Amino acid sequence: MSESRSEFSPEQVQQLAGAFREDYAKVRAQLQRVIVGHSEILDGVLTALFCNGHCLLEGVPGLGKTLLIRTLSKALRLSFSRVQFTPDLMPADISGTTIVAETDDGRGGRSRQFVFQPGPVFAQILLADEINRATPKTQSALLEAMAERSVTVGGKTHPLPKPFFVMATQNPLEQEGTYPLPEAQLDRFFFKLQVGYSNRQELFEILNRTTAGVDAEPEAVLGTEEIVRYQKLVQAVAIAPHVQDYAVRTVLATHAKGSGGSSGEFATSMVNQFVRFGASPRAAQALVLAGKCRALLDGRSSVSVQDIRTVALPALRHRLILNFEAQAEGVSTDDVVNNITTTLAVGADAGMPG
Repeated sequence: MSESRSEFSPEQVQQLAGAFREDYAKVRAQLQRVIVGHSEILDGVLTALFCNGHCLLEGVPGLGKTLLIRTLSKALRLSFSRVQFTPDLMPADISGTTIVAETDDGRGGRSRQFVFQPGPVFAQILLADEINRATPKTQSALLEAMAERSVTVGGKTHPLPKPFFVMATQNPLEQEGTYPLPEAQLDRFFFKLQVGYSNRQELFEILNRTTAGVDAEPEAVLGTEEIVRYQKLVQAVAIAPHVQDYAVRTVLATHAKGSGGSSGEFATSMVNQFVRFGASPRAAQALVLAGKCRALLDGRSSVSVQDIRTVALPALRHRLILNFEAQAEGVSTDDVVNNITTTLAVGADAGMPG
């Protein structure tokens, strides 16, 4: 097993795993009081939260993306703020700005000094609603906050509260009036979750809950201290070398031959044909951390290959850039990721580095 550098011993991980599953179930139950269906989306959002990662939800308007995030904020005792992204939104509207304020100088006079006015990013849960409605300049204002958990304004760095969790929603790019997110910002999202339409039974239940004059309100069941502790607990879960190598090879399999100097050793024929640029090391981090979270929820002390496969789609789909041939033939990043996970060798057939 790989050596854990966390503050938890293997015995402590086992002891706390039960409490983690119970609290996870409590938060999920509160979400289900408001959200109908979308089980995979709920699990994806909570996995990203407990892995200390950010989450991007994509879907057409009206599917409950914003409602899900608002409900999560009520189920957790965390500070919350929302930014509605529009074409005229400026970076300072997100991060904050320095203003001139008059204060009492203590001698009966008044003095002026520069004071930092924090923006809505200074919250533990930030809802970036319809993030692709804003221009790339404004979208990029979130980059430092998402990666460094801090904001620099006027040459001074201001740390953000812990935990810091960005949940962004976006409409499909073919919708009018949207701007594609920069690749560098997409890579900073732990998961990208695609929210689809509700089925007949789910839509029937939605009407029951929303047209009868009775609104279900979630209860706050988890706070800052517990979430931070569980984030550290997830990192302490063991992973065998061959499973970690499977995660590594999954990422390397997204690198087509010749792309960025890659040898394409693990790339499939589909990757070589349709992928322009593959996933970054952040993808491997997401696979392993999400796999650890899934192992905890399943009551296991170590990560399995199936855990990596289960989280591959939300961890990788937004990190691949396809070429024009893929667009012409209607090939999606999900198609490519599924091709990798179904063909990549496991165990002794794969060999080990070194």
